[in-house]
Formats: sequence, structure tokens, C-alpha cells
Amino acid sequence: MSHQQTSIQRWTLSLCPVLLAVASAYVWFYRSRICKKPRFVSAPPFRVFLERHCPVVREKFSPTIWCFGGRIQTILRVVLLPKPPVPYRNEILKTADGGQISLDWVDNNESSRFPDAASRPTVIFLPGLTGNSRQSYILHLVRQASRDGYRSVVFNNRGFGGEELLTPRTFCAANTDDLSVVVSHVHKQFPDAPVVAVGVSLGGMMLLNYLAAQGPSARLWAALCFSTPWNVFESTRSLEEPLNYFLFNYSLNKSLRSATEQHRRVIGRAVDVDYVLQSRSIREFDERYTSVVWGFPSCDEYYTQASPDSKLGHIRTPVLCLNAADDPLSPGTAIPVAEASTNPHVALLIPAHGGHIGFLEGLIPNHQQYMDRVFQQFVGAILEHREELNLGQRP
Repeated sequence: MSHQQTSIQRWTLSLCPVLLAVASAYVWFYRSRICKKPRFVSAPPFRVFLERHCPVVREKFSPTIWCFGGRIQTILRVVLLPKPPVPYRNEILKTADGGQISLDWVDNNESSRFPDAASRPTVIFLPGLTGNSRQSYILHLVRQASRDGYRSVVFNNRGFGGEELLTPRTFCAANTDDLSVVVSHVHKQFPDAPVVAVGVSLGGMMLLNYLAAQGPSARLWAALCFSTPWNVFESTRSLEEPLNYFLFNYSLNKSLRSATEQHRRVIGRAVDVDYVLQSRSIREFDERYTSVVWGFPSCDEYYTQASPDSKLGHIRTPVLCLNAADDPLSPGTAIPVAEASTNPHVALLIPAHGGHIGFLEGLIPNHQQYMDRVFQQFVGAILEHREELNLGQRP
């Protein structure tokens, strides 16, 4: 063995203890500082109900050890999460203003747990901004719903479900008319079936605003929200930070502009499409399109009406909201902890990590384990033990 080879071998052997010490320190840091129980905010009797029937609210969340930061969780979810095949049945629902809504159903007629289609529980899913029934997070939730024996229907915002856009209006977090139409339609189709709704990101905003507007008249057994932006002003501020703009704001705005270009002919009836396409941020897009088309006097007024944080006091439907404290699109400082702690119908589950619709677990995070687990336990608890909440008869 040459002198050079001997030197390399000695250097390698001397380095091993250092690497072992670094790895041990990292594992200690991860286990002691990263893997923690989520903050759980709720008032009795809802808090007692969830602690009894949803063990996930009391368990530690252990994000993927090599990518636990909020930004990287948000990005890698898109890259790593596969899209399981889901056999949808499409339905086009006409609206009173001449528009149409695309609904994607999974009837789950093979359900052994709920073989009677008339009484089979139905879950309405609301995707996020520019999302639809083909987003990976929706596909995983729908697949979990099918495994649990439920019927699923995905409410695609106008123009995002593959259908033709017939009016200039697409989505609006502050307007819940289309969601009301969908909920009524589902009840008309299956009047004897319990109905639960699940909103993700912007879909969660719409769902919370619907629950607040309807109050005790909301026709849902319960609701579940993932990664909801609670205060649009705070979300906008976060998204306009340089790094977040580069990572998220630019690409989301690009998707919005692409959808606008796709429906240029119809949208052009209400706004200057070329001016909208010059938008360089989500706020500029909302200033030039969303607030104008939906008749708000300003973008600030739209954002005020769209933010669900100030409306929790009006909600009378059991709703569990999962938000990561490091969500770059919905800052942890904007989560309405004080308001939720005094409303017995609202619960917040706040892991320290998870990003925006991330919540990746495992060494190879190619499954939507945590969100699916929260969904499975919460919906199951509502369907099996709802009478413990003493909320009266089902809607």
C-alpha cells in the first residue's frame, strides 16, 4: 500500500467519529425539537370529543427528517406525491346566472361498509387555488374516502374542471353561492345521506365562509379544512417576501394568467384581459380581475370579505382545521387561536412543521399519510359518535 493510500485511509477513519457525532446530534435535534405534538385549540365539548375519538390530535407529528421546513415540504409535496388513479363520473350542474359547475363523483357502489347508496355518507371536496379533482392531494383524499366506504364529489370551481366557462366569473373565496348550490344539489340527490365537506387552501376559505354565512342553517354534518389562509392580507404579505415570491407567488400567478388566457373570450366581456395578463403577483391579479368581476369596490374590500379569521364566531357546524405553523402561504401568526378557543364548534390542529398542504412523513415521503389520517379519524368520529356533541338532529 502506497503512502498516499495509507494517508487517505487514516483520514477516512479519523473522519468517521466526526460524521457519527454530527449525525447523532442531528437525530437528537430532530427528535427533541422537531417531532412534537401539534398545538391543539378547542373548547368543550368539541375538544373532549376529538381527544376521545381522534387520537391524531394527541400524537406527535414527525415530518420527514431530511425536509421538515415549511418551504421544502410545500415544494416536495408537488414533486414526490404520486397521483393515484381515481375513476370519476362527471356531472355538469347549471347555475341560475347562466354558468355551469363541473362535479366529479366517485359513487363507490362497491362499498361494503355502506352498501345502501341512499344512506351512504357523501364527502364534498373543495380544491385550492387553480386546483381541481386531478390534484394529487384531492386524489389521495378521495381514495381514502373510498377506502372508508364513502361517496365523494369534487366541486371544481368554474372553468377549472375541464368544462367551458360560460360567464366571466370563475372562483371567489368570499362568494359562497356556488357552494350553496352544490350542497343543495347533493342533498337533493341523496336526502338520507350524511354530508361532510373538506376544503383545501382556498377551498377551506370558501368552506369556512360558507359555514359562517349559514350559521345554524348549514346543511353539513361537519367540515374539515387543510392549510386554510386565514387572513388574506397576512398571506399576501408573506407571499410577497422575496424568497416566497420566487418560490410560490410567481408560479401561482402564472397559473392564474394561464387560466385567464384559456378563457379569454368570456372573461373579456368583463375586464381587459391583456391588462390582467400583465399581473406579476396574485394581488395584482386580484386587483385587475377577481375584485372587479365580483363587484368589490377594491381589492382590500375583497380580501376583507374573503378572510375567514374574523367570522369564526358565526360558525355552528363542527369543523377541524389543520394548519402548519410554518406554512409560507398561511403564516402561523395569522391563525385565529383566541377566536377558536371560545367557539365550541371550531378546533385547530397546528403542527410546528408541514408547510402548505405538505405534512410529509417517512424517509421517502411518497404518501399523504398525515392528512389522510386526520381525514379518516375525524370523519369517522363524526359519523359514528356525532350524538355525543349534542348538536341536535342532522341537517
